[in-house]
Formats: sequence, structure tokens, C-alpha cells
Amino acid sequence: MTNLSVNVNKIAWLRNAREGSRPNLVELSQIIIKSGANGITVHPRPDLRHIRPQDVYDLRTLTKANNVEFNIEGNPFSQPTKAYPGFMELIRELKPEQCTFVPDDDHQITSDHGWNLLNKNNKLRDYINVASELGVRVSLFMDPENIQIEKAKEISADRVELYTGPYADSFYDKDQRNANLIKYSEASLFAKSLDLDVNAGHDLDQENLKNFLINVEVDEVSIGQALISDALLDGLETTINNYLLICNGKSKTPLIAE
Repeated sequence: MTNLSVNVNKIAWLRNAREGSRPNLVELSQIIIKSGANGITVHPRPDLRHIRPQDVYDLRTLTKANNVEFNIEGNPFSQPTKAYPGFMELIRELKPEQCTFVPDDDHQITSDHGWNLLNKNNKLRDYINVASELGVRVSLFMDPENIQIEKAKEISADRVELYTGPYADSFYDKDQRNANLIKYSEASLFAKSLDLDVNAGHDLDQENLKNFLINVEVDEVSIGQALISDALLDGLETTINNYLLICNGKSKTPLIAE
């Protein structure tokens, strides 16, 4: 079984398009939790393009009340502004069950690569230590490269989140897809051999997720864009159920051409 954490950034993004409180982020997150999701993920950015600081506080209250995992992801090097308290300040104050450190800059449209840990990473190690001392599990957003994963272990990460964008991009090219699956499977097994748990995320959807989980050992997936898009067609509860069936290995959806 693989846990499902739902990234609610796109709900906040839609709300922000017209200001106000619709769609209501907390109400929809409550539906997501009641529908069986194992956790809620947010990625607050300094430009406040979707998740805002108050959202993070509100969702922390919600996840605590419902006893589900809260995962705050972002760049630990993001500094405070007048409107943004800084990533590490959110971690210090809210103490989520998990934080995922992502090496994106403030103006990136979306995360598109993992950490390069082959250079000195003393400050990143310091941030990991801060989170660990708070009792927060730390996952590092990583490409499926064993040399990088080994460094993640060296600087005391608890987990790695495999960046699955390249797999999703190759999904309809059988040869490239299968080559990527081997690469991700080997990376996951290597991480497990180091006692690192494994998460995965980015561009996963109902079509490519089943194939991925059959081939790659994963503890948790974080899915937002595709899941919220599917919910526009099928409704939120049905969509969560569909993804949970895949995560639990019970989906009857046929695989795309072998």
C-alpha cells in the first residue's frame, strides 16, 4: 500500500484568481480527508501565487483535528518577506509531520529537478537538523540517481521524494518509459537499502500512477494538479477513491500498452 497525500495548491490558485474565499480551501480539504486521503500537502511560495501563510496555519489545525499527515514542501532557503514568514519559520511554528525540501527558486513555475548534493551542503544539513530536532520528518526532492540519494542519507534526510516528471513525460514512449521505470525502481531499492523511505511526485495521474507503483516501491505519493483536474470531471470524492484504489493495488484500470 502507498499513502496518498493530496496537494491542494491548485484549489488555492483558483480561489486567488478572484480573491474571496471560493472555493473554500479548508472545506474542500475536509472532503479530501473524509474521502480517505492519508495526508494534505502544501507548497507555500514567497510570491503567494496559491497557498498563503494563513492557509498553512488553517490546514495545520484541520490536519491535527483529523489526525492525518501534513506535509509542507518548499525551499528551506526561502527567506521572510513582508507577506511571507520564511519557509523554516513555518516549520518551526507548525511542526508538520513531514517537510519536503525542494530546490526551486522563488520564480519557478513548478519544481523541475532534484537537489544536487555533490557540493558542500552544510546549510542544508543544518536545516535538516533543525526540522529533526522539532520531530519533523524530512524528505528531500531528488532525481533517481544513486550517488545523490547516498548523499541524502549522509546529511541525515529521513526520506527522498523521487521527482517523477521524466517518467510522466516518457509514458507514451514504451522503450523510454520502461527504461525510466528500471531507473526509478533501482533508485527506490537503493534508498531502501540505506534505510531511507521513498516518496514520489510530479505529473503523476491515474494513467501513469498504476504502472509506476507496480514497478517502483513507494511509501507515499503527493499528487495535486492531475487529481484536482480529474475532480472537475468526476467530483472530489470519486476522484480520491479512484486514486486510493490505485495506491492500494486494487484498481481495475488497464495498463497503457505494455
